[in-house]
Amino acid sequence: MNTSPRRTADDRYPSRIGGSAEISERTAPLVWGDDGPLSGHELRRYERDGFLMFSGLLPESTVAECLEAVSELERGAYSNSSAEVAEPGDDAALRSLFQLDRHPAFAALMARPELADVARQLLGSDVTIHQSRLNLKRAFEGRGFPWHSDFETWHVEDGMPEPRAVSCSVALTPNHAHNGPLHLIAGSHRWFVSCPGRTPSDHHLESLRRQEYGVPDEKTLTELGRRGSLDTFTGPAGSVVFFECNVMHGSGDNISPEPRTNAFFVYNSVENALEAPYGAEKPRPEHLAARSAEPVGRSAGSWPS
Repeated sequence: MNTSPRRTADDRYPSRIGGSAEISERTAPLVWGDDGPLSGHELRRYERDGFLMFSGLLPESTVAECLEAVSELERGAYSNSSAEVAEPGDDAALRSLFQLDRHPAFAALMARPELADVARQLLGSDVTIHQSRLNLKRAFEGRGFPWHSDFETWHVEDGMPEPRAVSCSVALTPNHAHNGPLHLIAGSHRWFVSCPGRTPSDHHLESLRRQEYGVPDEKTLTELGRRGSLDTFTGPAGSVVFFECNVMHGSGDNISPEPRTNAFFVYNSVENALEAPYGAEKPRPEHLAARSAEPVGRSAGSWPS
């Protein structure tokens, strides 16, 4: 069953209201703050491209602690069946695990100044965790994610009012050209893509494995590519990419003999609290869109020199 949009009059980013795909110019700021660890050059690059990549940003000891935690999570610790998502066509293969921040190692990681201080600067406020998850792409078997804007889903299905959130993907294993790395369309965050169709009931039960609604068509993607350029996040374990919530991104299958394991945190401004969904009959569960999240604590640490 497809639902009717529940809010239209006050919706600045209408999507999944029927009809065809449309591209509209973004009106919200691209960078919300200026004080913080990022330089003026880095802020301008983020404003231009919608993302920043840092090779080997985190120390090896932190990566090792997180990989040990991944082993615990794969054995079932700190998780529940509703927060686990299997690969398309293979119920035995774990694709994603949500509420990653419930594990102490990842709760500490998301609060590190190298991550949280950057998020606070880009969003111009204190931050909460909208969503956290582990993305696993097993050797030869890990499946990709289609092109999409996270904000489109978070707006339509979670009720996120403005594109005032930043995603942070942390490479816990090397990310290289053959194991399904993240691809991004630079500059695409400047445009909002309204997708056709209407959101089915309990869409998240299927979309996390295979997304059909909220996915732009080839004509739209071609136009965004013409306006911007394609880039890829690669680097050794400990590398980090921050990308604006409206950037068009996706990834291919892992065709290599090496797994790709990434931790994923979504920092949302405390001034951008979730409301009722703009295009779904009810909000998604808490493990996908936290409505009771506390602000991420400020660290006494500092940005590494």
